[in-house]
Amino acid sequence: MSHGILVIEDEPTLAKNIKRYLEGYQYDVRIAANGASGLREVEAFKPDLVLLDLQLPDADGIDILGKIKKIDAPVIVIIMTAHGQIQTAVDVMKAGAYDFLSKPLVLKELRVLLDAAIGQSRIQGALSYYQEKEAGETLLGESKEMLNLRKQIDNLNRSEQLLTEGAPPAVLITGETGTGKELIARALHYGGPRRKMPFIEVNCSSIPEQLLEAELFGYERGAFTDAKEKKCGLFEAADQGTLFLDEIGDIHISLQAKLLKALEEKVIRRLGSLREKKVDVRIIAATNQSLETLVRDGRFRSDLYFRLNMIHIKSPPLRTLGRDILFLADHFLAKQCKRYRKKIKGFTPEAEKLLLSHAWPGNVRELRNFIEQLVFLSERESIRAEDIRLNPGFLKRQEIDKKGAGGAGQFHLPAEGIAMEVVERHFVLQALERTNWNVSNAAKLLGFSRDTLRYRMEKYNLVPPPKTRKL
Repeated sequence: MSHGILVIEDEPTLAKNIKRYLEGYQYDVRIAANGASGLREVEAFKPDLVLLDLQLPDADGIDILGKIKKIDAPVIVIIMTAHGQIQTAVDVMKAGAYDFLSKPLVLKELRVLLDAAIGQSRIQGALSYYQEKEAGETLLGESKEMLNLRKQIDNLNRSEQLLTEGAPPAVLITGETGTGKELIARALHYGGPRRKMPFIEVNCSSIPEQLLEAELFGYERGAFTDAKEKKCGLFEAADQGTLFLDEIGDIHISLQAKLLKALEEKVIRRLGSLREKKVDVRIIAATNQSLETLVRDGRFRSDLYFRLNMIHIKSPPLRTLGRDILFLADHFLAKQCKRYRKKIKGFTPEAEKLLLSHAWPGNVRELRNFIEQLVFLSERESIRAEDIRLNPGFLKRQEIDKKGAGGAGQFHLPAEGIAMEVVERHFVLQALERTNWNVSNAAKLLGFSRDTLRYRMEKYNLVPPPKTRKL
């Protein structure tokens, strides 16, 4: 997508030259010959950046700058003037200009400044999105596990306060899906000295392998076919702040070496660039997989694992938190009642027993979504046991145990023991057959990434029947 540039300049030859030059670099450029028409274009065109002449026939450029900012506060404004005094530069910067250019303009220098300004705008856009998100739900609960977790986070944040320079050690958060690993990462960031700087999250499993490197490290214009303009990566956007790498176990091994270099040397290099750039980024990673197993299987670099696992935090599953389940249920109930404008007082004792009896294989995420369903469907003053039993999203612990869908203790070790590889091969084959050998769907059933499942298929020599050979 090309960026919109508005040139407010009363000298027609200069304005046309700027337009022609910038259009050659895929910018969408419009011209206004005076302040009044420039303000109309700001409202109609909504440019990303304005090149504003300081001396216009109908208005003073600084006055126009103020009016532009009232119409569109985030827009970048660069002042052009033949009067390059230092005091003038100070005045326009105080008035909200991004930068200051003296005439006669050098078009190449203009483009360099525009590229830098647009790049900064992209970073700020990313930061505003992430910083608009709340620091996250509080880590609620009074169980021993939750008290210990909060104490561990507080200790880490106090240690970071004492750090004299650079980023603190990387943190690896492990735990089942839905246990709130992102909340722990946010608590580490917003409870520490980097709280006013960006917290940027990337889900490594949701971005295709070939795009993740560009997303993390950025790229220069022309680095690959679709790179029509340069782009900063998330490492640059998170500079001085925190980069949260969720589902780190799914990152492809070909990218792990570059990630390790960024962690060890504190430098990154955009795709297509020859220059390295120093970054000061605190790294927090999370996974629901066993990285030790991935290392043994050759799917994850051991040196990267040890670099990420300098500090380890385990996020406890909901089923181990006892009556914190009810504490969280009340919290989500109050939140959803406010959202849906309902007056539900709470849960009956029988309903509470059912909530405590459930295994919650989806952990806090499952509980939160389940409470929202109950609130949305309920017309009563309290949530009863029958409301829970009749809800299609609810299964009692014994039903889950029969299906083997979650919780510890539903599988029993025979007295004669088992061969783990035989059991694993059996379940991999069963998942593939159930999904007609669709690797993506089978991987979801098993809780694997596609790459991990393909590795298991090769390991156990599992080949689809001829009619289903396409994966």
